[in-house]
Order: sequence, then C-alpha cells, then structure tokens
Amino acid sequence: MDSFANRRHIIRFIIILIGLIFAIKLFILQVADSTYKLTASNNVLRYVTQFPARGLIYDRDGKMLVYNEAAYDLMVIPRQLSPFDTTEFCQILNISKEYIDETIKKAKNFSNYNSSIFLKQVSSKTYATLQEKLYKYPGFFVQSRTLRKYTNENAAHLLGYVGEVDEKLIENDKYYKQGDYIGISGIEQTYEEYIRGKKGVNVYLVDVHNRIKGSYAAGKLDRKAEVGSNIISTIDSDLQAYGEKLMKNKIGSIVAIEPSTGEILSLVSAPAYNPELLVGRTRTKNFITLNTDTLKPLFNRALMAQYPPGSTFKVINGLIGLQEKVLWANTNYSCEGAYFSGRFRMGCHIHKSPLDFVESIQISCNTYYCNVFRSILDNKKYPSIRESFDQWRDYVMSFGFGQYLNSDLSNELKGLVPTKQRYDRIYGEKGWKSLTLISMAIGQGELGTTPLQMANMTAAIANRGYFYTPHVVKEIEGEFELDERFYKKNYTKIDSNYFELAIQGMDLAVNGEPGSGSTARLAHIPNITVCGKTGTAQNPHGEDHSIFIAFAPKENPQIAIAVYIENGGFGGTWAAPTAKLMIEKYLNDSISVSWWEDYILNAKINYNAETSKHME
Repeated sequence: MDSFANRRHIIRFIIILIGLIFAIKLFILQVADSTYKLTASNNVLRYVTQFPARGLIYDRDGKMLVYNEAAYDLMVIPRQLSPFDTTEFCQILNISKEYIDETIKKAKNFSNYNSSIFLKQVSSKTYATLQEKLYKYPGFFVQSRTLRKYTNENAAHLLGYVGEVDEKLIENDKYYKQGDYIGISGIEQTYEEYIRGKKGVNVYLVDVHNRIKGSYAAGKLDRKAEVGSNIISTIDSDLQAYGEKLMKNKIGSIVAIEPSTGEILSLVSAPAYNPELLVGRTRTKNFITLNTDTLKPLFNRALMAQYPPGSTFKVINGLIGLQEKVLWANTNYSCEGAYFSGRFRMGCHIHKSPLDFVESIQISCNTYYCNVFRSILDNKKYPSIRESFDQWRDYVMSFGFGQYLNSDLSNELKGLVPTKQRYDRIYGEKGWKSLTLISMAIGQGELGTTPLQMANMTAAIANRGYFYTPHVVKEIEGEFELDERFYKKNYTKIDSNYFELAIQGMDLAVNGEPGSGSTARLAHIPNITVCGKTGTAQNPHGEDHSIFIAFAPKENPQIAIAVYIENGGFGGTWAAPTAKLMIEKYLNDSISVSWWEDYILNAKINYNAETSKHME
C-alpha cells in the first residue's frame, strides 16, 4: 500500500508539474513575450510617423527666407513583403533591381517588423503614379514629410542646411530615429530644438492588400505633430544679397553688425553656394562636388578663416597705450620711411612727419605704432616684459580676440592671441623682448582673427568701449526668449573717454582733406560720417589681403563692418570701397556714385570662376 501511495503522489506531482509548465509557457507567450502580439499587430496595424513642418525663417523685416515643400518617402516593412512585379516597380520609381535587393536587405538587418526608408524624397508626380498601384506591393507605404526651400540663393552659410541623422546621434538622442533629419549647420543647427517641432503618429488598420482601411480605435492612439517655431533672424536680406553680389568673383568675407544690439546684419563668405544644392536626393552628390572644390565654398570664412588684423589693429594698440599712460593725444613720433632699431628695419610709406596720435591713425604710420607697442611692453611699472605682455594680452582679449565670442552660429573659431608661454618655449623666459614681438605692433606676427571678431571689435569702438555678443536670431516665435547673454554688455578694459581720440583718427582716415594722407578716402560717403581704418595683411602664399573696418554714422552708429578680400592688396584699394557700398546701401538704400558699384562688381581678384560654375 505504501508503494502504491508513493506512486500516486509521484504521478500527482508530475501532473501538477506539467500543468505548471504549460501555465508558465502560456504566461510567457501571452504576457511576457510580445513577439507574437507584435507580429499580429503589425499584420493589421500601421504606425505612420507624422513629421512636423520645420519652422520658417524670416529676415529682420519679416521677409521669408526659408519655407517648406511637400515630399514623400517610400517606406518598407520587410515582414509584410510578398513577391511582386519588380519590373513595373523599377519603372515607376526609376530604380534598378539591384537597388531593390540591397535596400530590402538593409531593411531586414535593421528590423523585420518596423518600417524603414526604402526610397527618400519621391517627387509629387512619381508619388501620384505610385499611389494608384501601391496595393500591388504589400509591405510598402508612403510617408509624407517636408523639404526646405529658399526664396533666394543667398545666405547659405548663415542659414545652414538639413541632413539625415547618423547612428551616433540616434544613440545620444532618443528623439531621433533612422531616416530623421536634423539641422547640420547655421541657424538650422543652433536652433534645431525650436525649429524641428515635435513628431506625431497615426495608427491605421490595413487589409491583406496593405491598404489603409481607417484609423485604429477611432484615432485614440494618434498623436498630432507640432509644427516647429518660426525664427525671425537679424539679417537684412537685401544687404546680405548685395554683399554676396559685391563679393562675386572674389574670395573673402563681409560681416556687418548693429552696434547697439550685436545683431548681425550681414554675414558673407565668398565664394558662396546656392542653398538649394544641399536639398533633396541630389544633396550627397552636390555636397561632394562642393567639398572637393579648390575654392572651398563650404568653408565659412566669416567664422573660421583666421587672418592677421593688419593695420586695423593699430587702433587697439593706440587705445592700450592711452590706457597705460605711455601715450597721449599730443605724443609725437617722427618717421623717415621706416622704423629702425639697431640693424632692425620695418618699412613705412612716405608721409608727413612727425605725427601725433590722431594723425597716426589717419595716416597709418608703422613707425608710430612700433614706438607705441614697445613703450607698452617696456613700461617700467611692470617688473618684467612677461608681466607687461600679460597686461597687453588682457586688453586685447577684452575686445573679443583670442576666444570664442559665444555667438549663436556653429563652427566659430577663436583666433589666436599668443601667450607668454609660447615665447618662453621658443626663446626661454629671459630670451625675448619687445623688439622680438614688434610685428604685432602693426597687427602681424602671431595674431589671428576672424572677420566676425573684427566686426565685433569695430562695434566695441563704435560703442566707445563695449559690445553685445553677436547673434543672428532676433526672435523665436512663441513663448521662447533668446539667451540672456545676447542682452548683456561686454565691457573692454579701456576707459570710454579714450575712444573719442581713436574715433577722431578714424574719421579723418575716411574724411580727411585731399592730400592730407588719409588712407581710406575711398570709403567717403556724402552726408554720412564714416569712421574707418584700413589694413593690409601680409600673405606668405601670394598677394596681401585687403582689409577695412568701419562704422557709421559717427554719432549713434547703426552699422559696424569688417571686410576681408583675399589677395586684394592695400586695404584702401578694394576693401574700403566695398565697405562704403555696404554702408550706403544699408543707411540710404541706394548708391550715390554708380561707377563705384561697377568698379567693385566687375573686379575679379585672384579668382578662377571656371572652377566654381556650380556656385552660380
């Protein structure tokens, strides 16, 4: 009996165990494991992402610069595919059988159940033909999205472009999925979070032919897409277009800023390119062409090119000399065509001599600023040149040089203001002196600045000692405010009372009497007091670069500008008249002397137009 009872208990245990196994398996299949549920759902439901329209971009006066145009992506769900007529399919989409095989293979590797892009940006005409026959191709469906369109061919570097996200970005930001688009540069990149909007989703019931039969659960699972916020930029689109027109067949940059706000009125990098080239299915091909162009049209010279400031930097050294009290308004230095120190010689042009401080800016005397620079570094109130150099460097940095200006444009470089450690490494701590660094007296040597920094410096001079952080967005529509850094005054380390003397010299440089030696008379505008300074940056690779900085009017300035024309020679030859035209266009909306305009427009300065026909 005991043996029978034991067997009964064993059989009961086995039955219970088998039942428990079945119960656990059913729980896994029905609750824990969603594979079968997902398979079933995917056979009857389609989740279609609703891509929001990106926000529009306007100029400062409300003129539209960037808008959206409808486009269509053909999507595929590998699990739902069945044999289909590939010949007709290829004819409709103008693709090859190899493309079908490769793309479906990639889609399966990504996911057998989730949709992925089969063919991007199908045209409206092709979409109309495909839609009629889509029922023949189970597993395929069309998803609408928008592409960027432009009202004109200008401001490509400033506006930026949109491209597809990569795997690294998808890993770092869960908002983005394969096939999504994101701002790559310019305003599109910096303000992506606001411009992109928020994606939505529609859940549809589909039949055995993959045709949508209606919304699932009366649309309760649907989520509307939220359109991106519109952007009001600081750019004057007419001035931007005019600047790009003036810089045609030239290499260089123009940056114009409103001194009272730091708003960038124009940001020109030449050569430029048509922003439409980086939109649509030809974007990759066009990007390769632009990227391999020897003139580097994708390179944003306004933010990334680092040039010596040349003689424009004399204004800064003069202000530092006044602040350090080693220079006064009536300080005179003589010039005999060069600066001499022992066997060292730095050449200068022929002009009247001696000069006081105001005249030194008006006439741009190298000898004067060699003396000023050495008096700054050899100032006896500092125990050594290393300390005086640090003080000089602090003054220079306070104008925004040698650091990121922290604007709202990506890819900005910080330029270079050398440190004492640099010279310690080269010469030893006691092996260098003021004459060693003398080239920086006239803005040469190790100094490197960007056109944006030069325009910002000019705004600081126009404001008599402070600047606002440069920015290209004026307003984000909706309940969004710009970063507070754009409303904060950044003060230089020069007392405001010293600026009037420097500005007087800049006034005379442009508006001095004929024969007075003024270096920038070509920037003179009737009835507008332009204050400017020419510069010529030495270029070891060819002709010197032509530089000019200016602001206008003298009182309550409305525009500060920096112009760089590579290989343009003297600053007064090309850069000064280019700035004159930009200032007059902005302040008067017209040009008083048309032949000046023709002179600049017809100039071709070391530029091979044949190399860059695609930029036209």
